[in-house]
Amino acid sequence: MASRLVHRCLCLLAAHPASPLTVMGRLRLARAPCKLMTTTHESTASTLDSLLNKEQVFTPYPGPQEVDRQIEKATTPEEVLDLLDGRHKLHHNHNALMVIKLSRLLADKHQDRDLFTKDVRVQKLLRTVDSQVSSIWHGTLMSLLRSLYTLQLPENFKPLRSVEQEVRWRLRRVKYKNLVFLAERSIPYMQEQSSKELLTELLMYLERRWTEIEDCRTVVILMTKAGHLSEALMDRLEDKFLELAEQFGPEDLRKVMLTLASQNRRSVPLLRAISYHLAQKPFTLTRGMLIDFAYAYGKLNFHQTQIFQKLAAELLPQVSAMTSSDITQCSKSFAFLKWLNLPLFEAFAQYILNKEDSFTPLQLSNMILAFARLNFHPEQEDQLFSLVHRKLEPELSKLNPSVQVDVVWSLCILQQVQKAQLQQVLCQDFHSQFLGGKFPQNQNTCQKLIHINASALLEHPEYTGPFLPTVALRPQQSANRKMTPMQKDLQDILKGWLGSEDKARFGETTQYGWEVDAELVLDADNQPLPVKNFLAPHLAQPAGTQPLPPGAKRLVFLRWEFPNFTSRSKDLLGRFVMARRHLRAAGLLVVEVPYYEWLELKSEWQKGAYLKDKMGKAVAEDLAK
Repeated sequence: MASRLVHRCLCLLAAHPASPLTVMGRLRLARAPCKLMTTTHESTASTLDSLLNKEQVFTPYPGPQEVDRQIEKATTPEEVLDLLDGRHKLHHNHNALMVIKLSRLLADKHQDRDLFTKDVRVQKLLRTVDSQVSSIWHGTLMSLLRSLYTLQLPENFKPLRSVEQEVRWRLRRVKYKNLVFLAERSIPYMQEQSSKELLTELLMYLERRWTEIEDCRTVVILMTKAGHLSEALMDRLEDKFLELAEQFGPEDLRKVMLTLASQNRRSVPLLRAISYHLAQKPFTLTRGMLIDFAYAYGKLNFHQTQIFQKLAAELLPQVSAMTSSDITQCSKSFAFLKWLNLPLFEAFAQYILNKEDSFTPLQLSNMILAFARLNFHPEQEDQLFSLVHRKLEPELSKLNPSVQVDVVWSLCILQQVQKAQLQQVLCQDFHSQFLGGKFPQNQNTCQKLIHINASALLEHPEYTGPFLPTVALRPQQSANRKMTPMQKDLQDILKGWLGSEDKARFGETTQYGWEVDAELVLDADNQPLPVKNFLAPHLAQPAGTQPLPPGAKRLVFLRWEFPNFTSRSKDLLGRFVMARRHLRAAGLLVVEVPYYEWLELKSEWQKGAYLKDKMGKAVAEDLAK
């Protein structure tokens, strides 16, 4: 007890400046511990209390004064400026508080800042603050800097630069909460004001002192406001998040997820921790939270089945209360995740039928894109697409050209495209803006145009044109893509089984825009023939000179890897269903090799036998037709 009292007395003495009024009190306080060591606890406490009561202890932080109350109660700038008339005793902190209050009033009342800052009284107040800046308290100084930023003062304004410099000098000494306040309120202004040095030092001290973070709110604020500016700081914040993860509530978790999504930062440890707490804790999630979580998971392409099931289950009863924007965003998010929850998407389709007028053409287009990606065909398909065609027919041409291609391509996937829509995107005046483009987005759109052209050619015999020119069907020049292990394994097995590469064609692109893994020509006895000798009109670059002999069949292999399927199912995504449909419509026998069957085969002999069996079944199905 005695040692603790000594320490307390010494701290009190060190904290207050010396003055003639307190010298004797300090001497008594300094002598008191030695004397107190021989006394009991009761006498020690009473002696110290008497000393403290007898000698006044001055504090550098005076309590609230009448001026403070008047500044706080002021409702107009004039009421604040009237306090400068000399009737009030102002210390250095009051001037800064007046500037802060003026800034708030100007922001609330939307007054002209330029006109106001030309006021002589304001100029004098700012000069006073400039001269007293080193004496302003830490918290007030941070608020003062933000207020000066909001006044939109010139970058070379001396009081502003003085406050910035003072803040830089104090960054090492202030509490971490002051740094957080500065980051939360002033970083956008620092970027606009070109205060790069102050911003750099602030980020440096936030990162160096990250161990002082004690609560979830600080982690969320710094991730949101400063994490995208400093990779090192973001790494530290992720570590602190994992340390405090148990304390985060659903709203904090949502903010973290949205921050990661906005920065496109796919931090697997964080996403796993968030998913664990969302799944295990009985959080009550609002509709807005559910929508935001679905968006963030979709943007980051992070798959967590248990969470998707929970989101879909909790969204389903709320669909009728959602807006068309909410419905569109949810469908897009689940489409990005390749997660098809049939009851939820049926509810989305019914919502469109019930509230068709609430959807804009763009929102309706996005719904069609989501359905096509997942190859979702609602129960009331005819009624739904009748509505879609009626709503989009007068509006489709007004959409962005790339969006028009996406919509028609999606309708081709769902086998709901109409002749007028095909003509609209396949006419020369429209497709000429994309063909031959060097930008990646143009190449993607060109590929979709080729698929649309294939649908028109193979699936709509009544369609007579226009079609894409032959030169547009040739594959774009691009860097060679690296073969996947499954693709290489499949080709090696076929080469070993055939005994000669002349009997197969590997990795060729068809004029329908689809690449086949391997192509064989089988004679009437189902024996492979040298494929390169025969005409191949289906290829993007036709080859060979001889027609197929009587009874010969052309057979292609298509491998389906894990990304080609909807999540946790054996159902292909829409575009790959269309690929299979197109190749069959072109008269090719299609041998499908899904990854989940291929991975179960361990030896080359098993894989070779599997491919032969698949070929035999494809030929038998063709004969049965």
